[in-house]
Amino acid sequence: MKRALHLDRKFLPLLVTVGLFVGLYLYGMVQYRGFASPQVFFNLLIDNAFLIITSIGMTFVILAGGIDLSVGAMIAFTTVFSAFMLEDLGWSPVVVIPAILLFGVLFGGAMGSIIHFFKVQPFIVTLAGMFFARGMCFVISTDAITISNPFYRAVALYRLPIFGKSFISINVVIVLVVLAVAIYLAHFTRFGRTVYAIGGNEQSALLMGLPVARTKILVYTLNGFCSALAGLVFSIYMLSGYGLYTNGLELEAIASVVIGGTMLTGGVGYVVGTLFGVLIQGLIQTIIMFQGTL
Repeated sequence: MKRALHLDRKFLPLLVTVGLFVGLYLYGMVQYRGFASPQVFFNLLIDNAFLIITSIGMTFVILAGGIDLSVGAMIAFTTVFSAFMLEDLGWSPVVVIPAILLFGVLFGGAMGSIIHFFKVQPFIVTLAGMFFARGMCFVISTDAITISNPFYRAVALYRLPIFGKSFISINVVIVLVVLAVAIYLAHFTRFGRTVYAIGGNEQSALLMGLPVARTKILVYTLNGFCSALAGLVFSIYMLSGYGLYTNGLELEAIASVVIGGTMLTGGVGYVVGTLFGVLIQGLIQTIIMFQGTL
């Protein structure tokens, strides 16, 4: 009985988050005509695909007791850099997409290394990373760059039928794959268990012989990859690159993680909760749109 109560308490933040989402959705269905359409839910996933991917990466960082303020600027840089390579340099998406993802991995890994080996606070390092990425956007271009690449446009316009007239985009498929991989990493691998241990108490994790240094660097590397991937998804969604895109998105990502039940102090939280944290924010915006006040 005590064990059951302990498990209930452990999952309480996640259950509250899911309950809040269901409550808001039911409210919308009762209040507004057409809200019950499955496409309304699918549009939540389509419109927030980039934020879901960003927030999933942020979940691992916060679970490990860190923070990353560079994700919004990283996404903006990704859109500008990919648009520049596609339109100005004429490079193929086969080259551009791996290059962007590799840059995200290196950028995140560099910040993680500085944080761990030089013992600098994550807030300071990632704030510097934010300024660097945002500044590099305007070094490349001060104006928006429209993406006319046929591959990007084909992916952006493609609709995958679900049932009836409902559909999702390729970006949603990417989100579902990232979500599945993230859940596996967080809850079924040694890496995930080490992340939770570091967030709970880093000194205890060291005394247990866990690979703290490697894991902390990998966490920021993973977040850098997620930010770059989110930038590619956002590039496809907007079909353009601009240095002012996703300004302040890091706060939305952090809010999504916290709403999803992950503690800012680290060590407690769930990737699935983060998904619902993003959906709750998107659902609130959708309700406001149905009210006609947005």
